[in-house]
Amino acid sequence: MRRVPSTPRPDAMRLVQAEGLSYATDRDASGADRPYWREDAAYEFSSDEVDRLEAVTDELHAMAMAATRRMAQDETVLRRLGLPPGCWPALRASLDDEGEWSLYGRFDLAYDGSGEPRLLEYNADTPAGLVEAAVSQWSWLEALHPELDQWNLLHERLVQTFSRHVPPGAPMHFAVGASEPDEDWTTVAYLRDAAAEAGVETLGITMESIGFDTVRRRFVDERGVDIALCFKMYPWEWMLAEQGGGYQSEPGARTRWVEPMFKVLTGSKALLPVLWRMYPGHPNLLPATFDGPASLRDWVAKPVFGWEGAGIQVVRGGRTQAAPERHTAGQQLVYQQYVDLPVLDGHRPVLGCWVVGGHAAGLGVRESTSLITDASARFVPHYLKAPRSSDEQVRAWLAQDP
Repeated sequence: MRRVPSTPRPDAMRLVQAEGLSYATDRDASGADRPYWREDAAYEFSSDEVDRLEAVTDELHAMAMAATRRMAQDETVLRRLGLPPGCWPALRASLDDEGEWSLYGRFDLAYDGSGEPRLLEYNADTPAGLVEAAVSQWSWLEALHPELDQWNLLHERLVQTFSRHVPPGAPMHFAVGASEPDEDWTTVAYLRDAAAEAGVETLGITMESIGFDTVRRRFVDERGVDIALCFKMYPWEWMLAEQGGGYQSEPGARTRWVEPMFKVLTGSKALLPVLWRMYPGHPNLLPATFDGPASLRDWVAKPVFGWEGAGIQVVRGGRTQAAPERHTAGQQLVYQQYVDLPVLDGHRPVLGCWVVGGHAAGLGVRESTSLITDASARFVPHYLKAPRSSDEQVRAWLAQDP
């Protein structure tokens, strides 16, 4: 694994924005432009390194699902997460319902190409960073390195997963919060494109427009159409805390949500100490606990429901670095052993290893100059130092059952 200089395309920002990465540039606290997409560098991986990352991602996903089942039966964990007791039966039922299915998730790993990848967290409910990983970096590769490969079957596996679970021509709603950031809206728009490629009839709505027909006991959209199947770019912990959350447990209110309700557990940081209890000493895990950092050396405190570094505290060498709490104020914390990220040319990369349809599917790299990977992190494309896979090989990989 190396970080190598790369000559940006002269019109790089225009190209990636035209492809859907509308947030390729944002603004910092002073109002100045701050590029999120950067291609003045790239990360180079060997085939062996990617094979290792793929195997670890599949193993971690299987472990995470086992831990989710354990968490669903542990009232102490459910209370730590602040989940209303009225939703617990429906949450448990979502794990045993064969009709429930998951679309995607993203593991964040620390890895430098040697030793073992170590799990930092699993973004299993509403992960972002999808468009740049699935589309933008592939177009970059096609333009600059058409002879090389990339760990990127994201689009193909998304289309495949929709095809497996949604009959051709069947309707599926796609929902996002009206006031949520552009990244969420763009993610939903891209997923609608992938679903449409699979033959799904997609219907776009906002979360705020979802209603509940109290006579027929059904979730409906603003036109009164039943919502039978809905992808929601909206965290489960918010849904369950809101007024409509109480309807989730009603037998008649059988909307299938993607992601399923159990992802409120899988996507929480409570997963980290539960995994460590179940698999102590596992080479891809870091020690983690609910009970404070006394047993840890350097450590990181993480709110149970947080993203983009909000509320993170890093204690390293007796010094503390903390990020603003933002949406995480008042949340339960978990404590995880600190691990150094590799430092390459002054940048600290986090490897985002994607799971689609239950199968490891691709890689996206975000890098930061600080200890906490937050909203100021940049996305940098990657490539494999290996020849491009043939169409036959890709079809063979897709034919493998997760």
